[in-house]
Amino acid sequence: MGEVVRHRVFPFRGVIFDVDPEFANSEEWWQSIPEDLRPRKDQPYYHLLAENEDGPYVAYVSEQNLLNDAEHGPVGHPGIDMLFGALEDGVYEPRATLN
Repeated sequence: MGEVVRHRVFPFRGVIFDVDPEFANSEEWWQSIPEDLRPRKDQPYYHLLAENEDGPYVAYVSEQNLLNDAEHGPVGHPGIDMLFGALEDGVYEPRATLN
């Protein structure tokens, strides 16, 4: 968690905050992706605090569509401060949680 990434095809980047070992979203969501761009379901899917030119949002992205983007510095999503601390060597340090 905390890795800075960008999408391979679409112009957005973000910070990973959770992962599903395989696809765990709705069939409707998956079918809404154009068939020629539709990723396989049998791979990890990452939850991102994402941002693009329109602003911040939460994204759900297959592993095959993510590239490391640490070299472009911090991500400006406002939710980052709630989950992460400092950005160190391209990775945000997770904040301690209370169980």
